[in-house]
Amino acid sequence: MAFLGLRKWSTPVHSISLVLTPMAPFLAASAVTFYLVPKMQEMGMYTKDPKNPYGAQIAEEAHH
Repeated sequence: MAFLGLRKWSTPVHSISLVLTPMAPFLAASAVTFYLVPKMQEMGMYTKDPKNPYGAQIAEEAHH
């Protein structure tokens, strides 16, 4: 029965799945991005380069 022409709201589980299903590839890609970008930044850091002022500090933290 509709009250003033409004229907009942859908159940939360159904509405959540309607939102998450099309967004699943974007959520997966964002998780991969948030995991891999810091790893690639660490790999790209030159710890043995004498021009890097924080190289010695980073090398010490890596050994702990």
